[in-house]
Amino acid sequence: MNRESADSESRRLNEPPARDPRSGPAGRGPAGGGRGPGRPAVVLLSGGLDSYTAAAIAREQGFTLHALTIRYGQRHVRELESARAVAGWLQVARHIELDVDLSAFGGSSLTSEMPVPKDRPIDSHEIPSTYVPARNTVFLSLALGWAEVLGARDIFIGVNALDYSGYPDCRPEFIAAFEQLASLATAEGVNGARFTVHAPLQMLSKADIIRRGVELGLDYALTHSCYDPQPDGAPCGRCDSCALRAAGFAGAGVADPVVR
Repeated sequence: MNRESADSESRRLNEPPARDPRSGPAGRGPAGGGRGPGRPAVVLLSGGLDSYTAAAIAREQGFTLHALTIRYGQRHVRELESARAVAGWLQVARHIELDVDLSAFGGSSLTSEMPVPKDRPIDSHEIPSTYVPARNTVFLSLALGWAEVLGARDIFIGVNALDYSGYPDCRPEFIAAFEQLASLATAEGVNGARFTVHAPLQMLSKADIIRRGVELGLDYALTHSCYDPQPDGAPCGRCDSCALRAAGFAGAGVADPVVR
């Protein structure tokens, strides 16, 4: 699927089925959403609760949202459906789904036949097999390219340095290094523009992220977190991502709407 057809399909699938009482027109998110007159920002949108919350914070700050979702050969392709639903709720100005097949390289249980770790304690000092080599570097590079075309200077990503499962590309020093790279690697940067990579969730626990989302009125029923969903798309309840999500909702004292 090329970029134009992916765009068209994304817009078609973004229409939510019913109106929420908090919603603006067409049953989407609260009025004054991502199509406003604010500065443009590129938001990386995976369909998970972290990227949804980070994008909602960008919208609250007055940015006009341009959402980028990457089909990178992930086994949990179900998250793409959630990304479309979330993009619709947020009323983004544009949603691009881009094919960058990292499964050609392998090296991760998310992009290969390697088993996804389950039913285990999470050790933040261990880099698990679900780490996809250089994924956030690739994603931010694509977001940076689009930002430069849009004339945007702001990129939002939902990385977290506390409940981050040991991924090295979720750390503050990585985000800071990428900002420096953006200034060196782009025509706009050479001409004096400064790009900012916003990671508003970076120092929040999963419970704090969920509390923030509840404050923003987010519909977490739209999201998907599981690395190895069941055939019907339901979460496995046993992988690291499911465990972190469950602990987050429990810590926030909120029921997870995707748990049946």
